[in-house]
Amino acid sequence: MIINKLLMMMSFEYVYTPGSMESGLFNIRDIKDYPVLYTAIIEDVDILVTGDKDFSDIDVEKPKIMSPTQFMENFLEEW
Repeated sequence: MIINKLLMMMSFEYVYTPGSMESGLFNIRDIKDYPVLYTAIIEDVDILVTGDKDFSDIDVEKPKIMSPTQFMENFLEEW
């Protein structure tokens, strides 16, 4: 499976969403997406790869928010 190949090439770690979160850290259209970016910020994630368009207009210093295509164009050599 291609995703397994990709994950084996990368270093990554699991992070967990806290039970309670500080509100108002950033604005996002779909409130259900708030925990995803909140967790990435507090866990110091470098890159958040998502196809969800609700993340595309959010301006945060870190993590860098990228679509799968942007990630592949920037970080993966031709397969």
